[in-house]
Amino acid sequence: MPRHAEVETIHVSDEINVDLAPDGTVYGIELLNANVQLGREDAGQLVLQNAATGERTAVKLPIV
Repeated sequence: MPRHAEVETIHVSDEINVDLAPDGTVYGIELLNANVQLGREDAGQLVLQNAATGERTAVKLPIV
């Protein structure tokens, strides 16, 4: 059975945690209370922004 390296969880805010793999890459992003967060702004889409370039990408969310 392969060993799984542990990820490091960075607490960004009361609503966001980011998991980093041992090599420093993002392993996962956890949105706490996601229903509330995703309904606040940009309704119906998740907007990702590259902090280095300012480029924004919108991902349409399914209606549940």
